[in-house]
Amino acid sequence: MQNYPNPFNPETEISFSVPERSNVIIRIYNSTGEETVTLTDRITPAGYHRLIWNASEFPSGIYYYQMLTDKFTITKKMVLIK
Repeated sequence: MQNYPNPFNPETEISFSVPERSNVIIRIYNSTGEETVTLTDRITPAGYHRLIWNASEFPSGIYYYQMLTDKFTITKKMVLIK
């Protein structure tokens, strides 16, 4: 799912669901492609989940979050405005 709110300041919620138990990795990248933080890297049970990213330590700009699981990868864009 797309993060909410977007644009955000300084927190945003990233919601996702997995149909079966799976390793889930969610990483945040800045606009130059550098990894800024890993929000999760763990085995996650099936179901709906949500994470909060507090970006108060990061500058305004465009960020991307990437979710990798055992079955798929997805990347979404988000905007931090301070």
